[in-house]
Amino acid sequence: MKNGDLNVIDHSRDSAGLHYVYPVVSRRAGGVSVGINLNTNNACNWRCIYCQVPDLKLGAAPAIDLPLLEKELREFLQELLHGDFMQQRVPEGARRINDIALSGNGEPTSAKEFVQVIALIGRLQKELALPPHIKLILITNGSLMHRPEVQQGVRQMAGFNGELWFKLDRASEAGMQAVNSTQASMENVRKNLLTAISLCPVWLQTCWFALDGQAPARQDEDDYLEFIAGLLRDNIKPQGVLLYTLARPSQQPEAAHLQALSQLQMQAFAERIRAQGLAVNVSA
Repeated sequence: MKNGDLNVIDHSRDSAGLHYVYPVVSRRAGGVSVGINLNTNNACNWRCIYCQVPDLKLGAAPAIDLPLLEKELREFLQELLHGDFMQQRVPEGARRINDIALSGNGEPTSAKEFVQVIALIGRLQKELALPPHIKLILITNGSLMHRPEVQQGVRQMAGFNGELWFKLDRASEAGMQAVNSTQASMENVRKNLLTAISLCPVWLQTCWFALDGQAPARQDEDDYLEFIAGLLRDNIKPQGVLLYTLARPSQQPEAAHLQALSQLQMQAFAERIRAQGLAVNVSA
């Protein structure tokens, strides 16, 4: 294990000296999140301009060494549960395991072994008798939710206290192109979101930030609210919205143009979302 205290600013993927497993102190979760990085090649099918991954490239996750992943996750969870990692590395007040999170340096559902990874985590939850409050979280852009194997894995997650955080940074095709560098259609975004909600509890995860000193336009807010209203009209309701702004520097070429929003700005947008009837958790 590497030395040094964990904090909410450093989400380094090698903070524990392991290949796949990395712990972070999550400001949104309020404790330790055990991250699993399936995209060790820094490859993703999107390129979000706020992404903190250096040398990000277009692509999918490489082949996963399942025995190594299982070994790392088992041993690290045992260390968190029974060793002194929490006392030595984690700030007081955050010394609890909140979740196991499939996130990392790209889109985790692009891994061909995604279903096996979910099954592996479920086995370890049972083997180690993890406390029932510990969630299994998939942080995803949702773009591959149409794939049967991804649906199978997400369906299994629901039985493992699973929860899906579905990226929705903008709710227009122009906005998604500008922020996520994808040409995804809003029709497909909606279809993938509906599929996810039918399989597992889903939160929308939204990064809201300033570009060249300008907060998102009123039209960006209106597009987002209209998208949510359309879901609710059809009796489709996510668990709520995880609304956050920038906390760590982007490693993309646009980095110098991006700024965090104030708590006041974040809360103002959050109130508009709440008025639609959805819960909102704000991290600023």
